[in-house]
Amino acid sequence: MSHDFTIARKRMVKNQLAPRGIKDERVLQVMGKIPRHLFIEEALAGEAYNDHPVPIGEKQTISQPYIVALMTEALELGGNENTLEIGTGSGYQTAILAELSSKVYTIERIKSLLVKARKILAQLGYNNILFSAFDGTMGWSEYAPFDAIMVTAGAPSPPKPLIDQLADNGRMIIPVGDRYTQELIKIVRKGKSLEQKSLGGCRFVNLIGIHGWHDEEM
Repeated sequence: MSHDFTIARKRMVKNQLAPRGIKDERVLQVMGKIPRHLFIEEALAGEAYNDHPVPIGEKQTISQPYIVALMTEALELGGNENTLEIGTGSGYQTAILAELSSKVYTIERIKSLLVKARKILAQLGYNNILFSAFDGTMGWSEYAPFDAIMVTAGAPSPPKPLIDQLADNGRMIIPVGDRYTQELIKIVRKGKSLEQKSLGGCRFVNLIGIHGWHDEEM
């Protein structure tokens, strides 16, 4: 079965990622290596490398492979970054960031998902990840500033604490919009100013928190 998944990963890179313009060889290599199927329920493992999101429980999903690659490539990781991830989810994106960064700080508000992700990531041998279960819209000021910030849930606007915790020349990728559709935004800090660029439309689960959506609005 592992052989089948190896082939599936190669097909994912060849048929879904490269043809759509993902050019960063490190991103392609890592996505061809990490066992995505381990991050979802065994019953859904056959769907792991297909071109769509997969549910992971708690009304959350593991993102479509192309979106994972697009967001990762946009962070322009060189290998020495302190990276903040908001929304650990399954832990798959966390693993990719851990491969491409020096240190990853990941926050997940749903403790059951965090426990599961932490276990899988430990089994895979990652030791450069710090985990926390709290409101990700607050960021993680203790370890700021961050060279890269990835938000894997849709926000009404970029949370101010995350903007404040972005290092000079730091990059943040975040879906911004209403509760149903968003635009993937790249924000780059240049001194006191911010550069913003759209990477296209997307749809993510909602970012819940003080600086995101509130539960009662759902």
